[in-house]
Amino acid sequence: MKAAIKYMLERDEPSAALSRPEQALWWLKKGGLAPGREWQIAHSLCQMQEGDSAHDLVHALVHWIEGDAGNANYWYKRTGETRAPSIEAEWDRIAAALRAM
Repeated sequence: MKAAIKYMLERDEPSAALSRPEQALWWLKKGGLAPGREWQIAHSLCQMQEGDSAHDLVHALVHWIEGDAGNANYWYKRTGETRAPSIEAEWDRIAAALRAM
C-alpha cells in the first residue's frame, strides 16, 4: 500500500513514486490548500492528462481551492463525482481513492 501523501510533507518535493495526481495533491497540501506557488504546480500537473478521471478529480479540487466554483463544478461533472462538504475532507477523500488505485 502506498504511503499516505500528507505524511511526506517535510520534503521539498513529492516522491517520484507518487502518480501525477498524487503529486498534485501533495503540492496542494504543501501549500496549505490555498492558492499560491504550490497551487500553480498542482494545476499544471492536473492539466498534463485532462480526460483521465484521477487528473480531472484533482483538477476539480484545484479550482474549488481557487474559489472558481463554476470551473470546479465543470470538472466534478466530468468525473461524475460528488464533492465532500469541505476542501479538507475532499482532499482526504481523493487521497484515499488514489491510494486504493
